Amino acid sequence: MNAAEHDHFAEKLLAWFDAAGRHDLPWLHPRTPYRVWLSEIMLQQTQVKTVMPYFARFLEHFPTLPDLAAASTDQVMAQWAGLGYYARARNLHAAARLCVQQHGGDLPRDFDALVALPGIGRSTAGAILAQAWGDRFAILDGNVKRVLARYHGVAGWPGAPAVEKQLWQLAAQHLPQARMADYTQAQMDFGATLCTRHDPACMLCALQDDCVALREGRVDELPTSKPGKPLPERIALMLLAENAHGEVLLLRRPPVGIWASLWSLPQADDHEQARQWFAAHLQGDYDQAEALAEIPHVFSHYRLRMHPLRWRALAARDAVRDNDDLRWVAREQLPSLGLPAPIRKLLSTVIPANAGTP
Repeated sequence: MNAAEHDHFAEKLLAWFDAAGRHDLPWLHPRTPYRVWLSEIMLQQTQVKTVMPYFARFLEHFPTLPDLAAASTDQVMAQWAGLGYYARARNLHAAARLCVQQHGGDLPRDFDALVALPGIGRSTAGAILAQAWGDRFAILDGNVKRVLARYHGVAGWPGAPAVEKQLWQLAAQHLPQARMADYTQAQMDFGATLCTRHDPACMLCALQDDCVALREGRVDELPTSKPGKPLPERIALMLLAENAHGEVLLLRRPPVGIWASLWSLPQADDHEQARQWFAAHLQGDYDQAEALAEIPHVFSHYRLRMHPLRWRALAARDAVRDNDDLRWVAREQLPSLGLPAPIRKLLSTVIPANAGTP
């Protein structure tokens, strides 16, 4: 493929963007390094319509990078709660603190320095540099992989190292000499709104004349799906204990793993483990628990079936009062804590807004 063909790809994509791209996204006005970075992290594995309210609310609480760096973990996780993939929030927070310590409170305008920050990989660094400063760097998120795989007829799962290397080479070859911010946004918009995973609008496609997948009737099979296997299933007991004031006992999750650093209900694998935890932390009769409806939740690598058990008007043992990661929380305090979405929904259902003495 020669340089003229590369320009042809970029020119057609930019022309499509000018006519049909998304120009009203909040992180585009203004398009600052901090706002671009925040949007890129939030948009990882998450759709634009889901991200937009979180983005606005996050900026209300942390309008600048130093504001984010100065916030506590609880404050950050409270604003991220419900968006999922919580390692993104922890990495965002850690990266902000490093920027304050090492880069004067700003994101560095250097590829290697960006990639060295937690949560920023090659594609995210390229997106920040291209959109915030107009620097000539390629991106390769899921949308771009799909467009390039179809346009060039690249077979194989895009997550495989050899296939990904080929797609990176193609992404770099197509870079225009100017309008890098618009071109980067155009790629993401094109994959998200037109060259979609299912039912792509090929007849409206600005690239249809040169698309290998369309010409060969392979649009539905490209990009190649990841070799799949059934998700394993796990069962967990969720211990919902309330005291005489209607406060609920919450436990901070470990700093790594599922729902890391969020506040949640104490959890056990079985009744024997749950009974032991109950006896160590609470005063009451374990067998008086009220079994609530099962709550299913799907993670990327397994399905979790949660079985809540509820007790009311319980008292705590000393172990609760002396533990910073285990506390009684009043209903009105719940919004200030980072809670996993299914736990927040459960609590809002079973504990009324005017919770008090039962």
